[in-house]
Amino acid sequence: MRALGAVMIKHRLWLLLLPLFGLLIVPLYNFHEPGLFGFPFFYWYQLAWVPVTAFLTWIAYRSYPDEE
Repeated sequence: MRALGAVMIKHRLWLLLLPLFGLLIVPLYNFHEPGLFGFPFFYWYQLAWVPVTAFLTWIAYRSYPDEE
């Protein structure tokens, strides 16, 4: 059972790579349209990753057992 827990932790750490690749590949979001509240897609796409990255970091952090 302990090995299964270690595998689950490693799977959750992969979540931290999603923002990296989502923002690293600029041609995915290098567009002016569609706009949101007057902001071009290029800017609000990057800004949308801020809370998503915080949430994914929280999940990765909570996946580690408490060490005393």
